[in-house]
Amino acid sequence: MGSEHSHHLDNPHATTPPPKVELVASVPAPPVPDNAEAMTILVTVPPGSEGSPPHRHTGPAFGYVIRGEMIFELEGEPQRVVRAGETFWEPGGDVIHYQDGNNLPDAETVFVITMFGVAGQPMLIPVSAEELEERRERRAPRP
Repeated sequence: MGSEHSHHLDNPHATTPPPKVELVASVPAPPVPDNAEAMTILVTVPPGSEGSPPHRHTGPAFGYVIRGEMIFELEGEPQRVVRAGETFWEPGGDVIHYQDGNNLPDAETVFVITMFGVAGQPMLIPVSAEELEERRERRAPRP
């Protein structure tokens, strides 16, 4: 961990060990919408669930998988599996979020996500079948 991300402060009066702080992910600051509201959400996906249908968010979202495995796919990127202890992020805005399904047929997947969305607007905005068809060339080839 570089010094620019150091989170340890010496405490000469401490009588116990300091907290362990680890950087698990970092991305350049994405655009945050005007009038943004920060939301932290805990999501539990049942075994084998496909997750939410294709959608988008009004602003960026940062997530961490607590337990299980999530199939994650954004427009223009190949789908991937994000496992417990790993992070994911998406820029929001016009980008379609295709998948957030559970990759495990016999166990829940749990993740926490912090989103910066436009206050008063839904956190998930469904994408119509017509728009998916219009933008199909933007979707990465699937396995």
